[in-house]
Amino acid sequence: MTLTEDLVRLIREKPVSEADLHQTALFTLDAVANMIAGRNSEPGRKLLEWGATRQGDAARRALVMGGLTHILEVDDIHRASVVHTGCVTVPAALALAADHDVSGETFLKSVLFGFEATCRVGMAVGPTHYKVWHNTATCGPYGSAMTAATILNLTDDQTMHALGNAGTQSAGLWEFLATGAMSKHLHAGRAAEAGLVAAELAAIDFTGPPAILEGPTGFFAGACPDADPDAVLRDPDAQWQVHLTSIKPWPACRHTHPAIDAALAVFEELNDAEIDRIEVETYQAAIDVCDRAVADSEYEGKFSLQHCVAAALQRGKIDFSAFGPEARRDAAELATKVSVSAGEPYATSYPASWGAGVSVKLADGTMLESSKPECKGDPEAALNENEMIAKARDLIRFGGVNDAVPVIDGIIGMAQGGKSPDMSNILSGSA
Repeated sequence: MTLTEDLVRLIREKPVSEADLHQTALFTLDAVANMIAGRNSEPGRKLLEWGATRQGDAARRALVMGGLTHILEVDDIHRASVVHTGCVTVPAALALAADHDVSGETFLKSVLFGFEATCRVGMAVGPTHYKVWHNTATCGPYGSAMTAATILNLTDDQTMHALGNAGTQSAGLWEFLATGAMSKHLHAGRAAEAGLVAAELAAIDFTGPPAILEGPTGFFAGACPDADPDAVLRDPDAQWQVHLTSIKPWPACRHTHPAIDAALAVFEELNDAEIDRIEVETYQAAIDVCDRAVADSEYEGKFSLQHCVAAALQRGKIDFSAFGPEARRDAAELATKVSVSAGEPYATSYPASWGAGVSVKLADGTMLESSKPECKGDPEAALNENEMIAKARDLIRFGGVNDAVPVIDGIIGMAQGGKSPDMSNILSGSA
């Protein structure tokens, strides 16, 4: 038996409770809300323009919806795998549901199973993989393939072939950060598309490599120098990974969030005092991705620890407006006072925990400090259901939909036996 075959069996034999489906519905809502909101952005409009003549193709719908979901940097993140799960699974499910009669329960199970597959592969790739490869792009195809295989009711053997061909399409490099290019959105979209295509081909017995993960020329050998293959199947009786996935409260790279959380706590004690210097301690991956002293664009601001901390200390909140031209100008001087370094306990706790500490020295010598081993939105400090719905409502309105109730009720209602929602009008901009 290969790892892929065992993974399919593990997922399909794992008990699913009503609580699991309800949690999945909330995460599906978060992804759909991000998708709708993503339309109100320059890259979102470009994706919609490109996809306008391709809506009849489920794979292309998945690509566009996956890209839209990931644009605003406020979609979910699974810490241990460093994968954004909703943007690769929910678009695949929605794209297929538009063409197939899918019950709400099957829809949610497909997303739940997709989360599990992509997270388990992501937990096995090892930390070195992330230095060059974007895990959402490389591990996401396994999740979208598992989601699509569930909706298409593939056999275990067909599903193994689907995951094999999804894995051979893994790609996605961090080079886009050097210029702030739009590639990251394409990463999510292509991951959603790749798994869906692989599953559709598997349905007509198009074969894929059974040992795509552990084979001598497979995924781990080719892209994961310190892979941990045992992690794919480790703790099979643990709770579903959807319960271990974080929800972003702020529209920035998740690596900035612990520092934002700590800075917001310090803000409560500042009382407009003059700041002399700011020290941020965190883990190395956050520095690798988000050490950006000068943020020349909105997107760079979302990937700048310096800007995010400075803006949080100035404004006392972080929202979409915190990354616009005026906010970046206002925070620029304070950002120059921010130094970042890797430090304990954050460095060795990553990726199980993503934490940071912020120390602010005031002009009178007073030190204000806050430590956040985890941060708001993590499972240990999870948003409650009302907060998740409020976040979704704000995102949906940001995307131009004034009445968010039908979207919210339709998605959450799937966990109570409702039908899968018809969200095909997301691509038309109407809903």
